[in-house]
Amino acid sequence: MASKVEIANRALQILGAKSITSLTEDSRNARSINLAYEPVKLAELRKHSWSFAMKRAGLAANATAPIFTKTNSFPLPSDFLRLLPKDGEDLTNDLDWQIEGKSIVTDDAAPLKIRYIYDVTDPNEMDALFREAFSYKLAETLAEEITQSNTKKADISSQYKDIIADARRVNAIERVAQNPPEDTWVTVRA
Repeated sequence: MASKVEIANRALQILGAKSITSLTEDSRNARSINLAYEPVKLAELRKHSWSFAMKRAGLAANATAPIFTKTNSFPLPSDFLRLLPKDGEDLTNDLDWQIEGKSIVTDDAAPLKIRYIYDVTDPNEMDALFREAFSYKLAETLAEEITQSNTKKADISSQYKDIIADARRVNAIERVAQNPPEDTWVTVRA
């Protein structure tokens, strides 16, 4: 069973630092990890279309419409991180959606069906390679603070690049192949 502490301790192990028993314990390492954990996790989830972090939703319209241009506004889900194409196999962008603040504004009617990357809070829902890459990114983020070594940070950064590439490759293999987007200049001639 994966846990936040397991991910934190893997990052500390990469740094050659002392492990912790909880993120809230009163130690320098726990305080450092606790401050970095959520921001680093959110950034790593948002960077890529991770299969394990995809969700679908049908959004109800806000009671008040946008003041001008578009006719409807839809509140984003509370766990929303990044919007994905409506259909993973169709990369043509014929949507008139626009994210403004915490809403999507559009002329489309309710319910607005979306696919998105969500904030995965349970490490057990994360792919094992993602957890490893996340641990390396945490270690890279905290390297100077915990080890006072730029060399260590550079080494970890290099290792992170290899691991995140592996995680992305495996994620891509497990998804349906995507057709390249078609330009209207080409399709109009057909």
